[in-house]
Parts: sequence; structure tokens; C-alpha cells
Amino acid sequence: MSNSRNPFRLNVGFILHEDVGTSHEFSFDLPQVKVGEDLELRQLTGALSIGRTAQGLLLTGEFSGTTDLTCVRCLRPFDHTLSWNLTEVFASDEKSVGESGLIIPEDAQIDLRPILRDYALLEVPIKPLCRQDCRGLCPECGEDLNVKDCGHRPASGDSPFAALEDLLKE
Repeated sequence: MSNSRNPFRLNVGFILHEDVGTSHEFSFDLPQVKVGEDLELRQLTGALSIGRTAQGLLLTGEFSGTTDLTCVRCLRPFDHTLSWNLTEVFASDEKSVGESGLIIPEDAQIDLRPILRDYALLEVPIKPLCRQDCRGLCPECGEDLNVKDCGHRPASGDSPFAALEDLLKE
């Protein structure tokens, strides 16, 4: 089972000796945890099912947690909730190894931390926004346009599409 010092290290040895089709559930509810050097999550919750198959162990789960991101428009930090499902197969021997290359370690202790990190990072948006209507920063003075309108306006003709404005007038 999982332990409190490392909640993502699961002893699955007892599952290996059970019949094919048997499964066990593991729950996670952690107030704060680092799943990698580059990712810290708050309020991580999840459920993981580990099922015995002829090839090894099938892990399926649903997780969610909150992390800090920086808005690409206004450069302010904000909380963002990540939610993801995972499905992985740990092979019981070299012959059964699949695409993921995962194999059950000899000590039957599976470390979920790198798997959770990879799945969570896939859910981080490429261009994180604090909100959809974020107005960003003024390119002239750097004022946060969500807080105050500084009055600067882009000069016409600065845009590479300025020549197309004439077509709209016709």
C-alpha cells in the first residue's frame, strides 16, 4: 500500500499474486506535494485502480490539482486547476513490455511520481491566461490594462496588416 512519507510509492507485490481480473483502489488527497522539480500541486486529489492482467498491471486513474502559472498577457501569477486521466501498463517481464517501456520493479514498489508529473504537465496550457478577457500590458508604458487604461493607443500603420485596412473601407 502507499506510505505517508512517499504517498506515490505503492507496494503492488500482493496484487501480482492474485488472479487475473483482480483490482485494487488507491485514493489520494494531499494538501500540497511536489511531483517533480518543476511542478508543485496543491489540493491533489485522485483515485487510482490497479488491475491484474496476464501481461502485468493496468493502472487507470483520475487526478486533479492546482498549480501556480503566470499569465502570458499581464504577467501576473494565478492559480490554475489541472485535471487528467491516466492509463499505463506495467509489464511483469521483458517479453510483455509495451510502448511505455514500464516494467514492475523487482521490489514490487511502483513510483507514481514521474508518471503523475508527465500527465499533469500535458495539461498545462501552452499560453496560460489568468482569464479569457485579459487585456495584458500596454506595449508603450507597461501598465496593466486590466487595472487601468493608460490612454496609449497603437499608431495606425504600425501593424503589418495596416495595408489591408484600405480594403475594408472599400
